[in-house]
Amino acid sequence: MTGESGGLLGRLRIEGPQMPEALSRIAEAILADPETAAHASIVDLAERSGTSTATVTRFSRTLGFKGYASLRVAVATETGRAEQARWETDISGDITPDDPLDQVLSVVAAADTRAIQSTAAGLSIPDIERVAATIAGAQRVELFGLGSSGTAAREMAFRLERIRVPVWHRQDSHTALTNAALLLPGDVAIGLSHSGRTREVIETLAEAADHGALTVAVTSFNRSPLAEVADVVFTTSVLETTFRLAALSALHSQLLVLDLIYVAVAQRTYERTAEALELTVRAVDAHRLPEKMPTRKRRSEKGTP
Repeated sequence: MTGESGGLLGRLRIEGPQMPEALSRIAEAILADPETAAHASIVDLAERSGTSTATVTRFSRTLGFKGYASLRVAVATETGRAEQARWETDISGDITPDDPLDQVLSVVAAADTRAIQSTAAGLSIPDIERVAATIAGAQRVELFGLGSSGTAAREMAFRLERIRVPVWHRQDSHTALTNAALLLPGDVAIGLSHSGRTREVIETLAEAADHGALTVAVTSFNRSPLAEVADVVFTTSVLETTFRLAALSALHSQLLVLDLIYVAVAQRTYERTAEALELTVRAVDAHRLPEKMPTRKRRSEKGTP
């Protein structure tokens, strides 16, 4: 099973608070100053976090690294990527009822930008290629998600339909299960859940796995029950702001993952995709208003006919 995708710093923000106290302090120390952590020795990090070198080593292995050296390289790599694409992202996620909307805009845009950057930094390109190649040749693709994750699933189904991929998205859990039971080896099932603990999504992906389909999880927790039943796991990063809890903030990161898969599928089916897009655009063209509409005269005075 693959599943160590997902930005490291994004993982620490999400998983850190749920770790044992000593490991959580190490996560906090790294997140407080990632650039410094990228160059810190194991002794330095242990002192900064009030732990021991043995605990730092255990922390590294808990995250799937062989040791602290590998963890430090991962932090350095990610902070380097983030620095190249950063723009005013160090803004607090707090929003008060009296904040002006221009300030709210900055907070929301910054949070979404950081989440997308973190998600992108941790994506496994070989895994994207594997999933896209399988979808391109699949007889059936199933997508399932509930709530906000369902919105992302519907959007992905719409995109794949437009390029002639045989895809289904069902909101009803019973229908999703029966569809999953019809999958065969070479087919694909994609389950989306921010928490990775949505029972219906887990059951659907497990059913698909039982029938030999390639199972894909898109979740913010790569050690969640959903991740455990998936062949491939894409970990999304989330940054909460006031009024937008994590589950509501995950949509943009989920769409980034799905959009990359969609584009990769389109690349592999270029001629079929180009023809399909041309046909579908032509089909709805008559329902679009012309680019230049007749100018409507405005009334110069209120009440003037």
